[in-house]
Amino acid sequence: MSGAQQVVFQNQRSFVTLPDIGEAYEGGYFAGQISTAGNGTADYNIVVGPLSTTDAAKQWKNATSATAGTFSLIDGPQNTADIVALGSSTVYPAAHFCNSLTVGGFSDWYMAAQNELEVCYFNLKPNTTVNSAGYPISGNANAVPALAGPYTSGDPAQTSAAVFQTGGAQAFAGTPYWVSAQGDYDWAGWCVSFERGSQTNYFKTSFYRVRAVRRVAV
Repeated sequence: MSGAQQVVFQNQRSFVTLPDIGEAYEGGYFAGQISTAGNGTADYNIVVGPLSTTDAAKQWKNATSATAGTFSLIDGPQNTADIVALGSSTVYPAAHFCNSLTVGGFSDWYMAAQNELEVCYFNLKPNTTVNSAGYPISGNANAVPALAGPYTSGDPAQTSAAVFQTGGAQAFAGTPYWVSAQGDYDWAGWCVSFERGSQTNYFKTSFYRVRAVRRVAV
């Protein structure tokens, strides 16, 4: 986190005891907080699943066709439920993979929405690579604290959580990760890159990574 964001986060933590970023928590690891209304008030803590059981290379879809109703930037659970309801795991491998998991005694894992996965990148960036300029284009109002604009070259910096740094036991791969949102085109799904933080359309039939997450109400 940047210094200013760390101060805000620490101030919020004075009211509720939270684990440190990257610390074991609720079946996985604490990745940060989100505000579903985008008003700065945290509604949920985001839990990233363990690498060995909740991270895999999957297709978003086995065809480059439109997927109705999967456009939320913040509601990963609803996006995932809508995708699963549309077709089988053969048609929608990534969403079904997340939805079918029971890990750490929890079965409410899902495929993160775009602004949820951006929080994971911001707080758990694995490397020291310069961030991509201009991403996220409009910042992230759902993050707590909110990200007002795009990244700078050095903010976010590499996470201080050693297990999530490159080579660590829980580190995100420096590759694109699918989110549970239809892209700008029928053929595309959205991805967040954990190399430099870019957010881009990719062919749904590509085999990119997905990392399941879950929410814990504040």
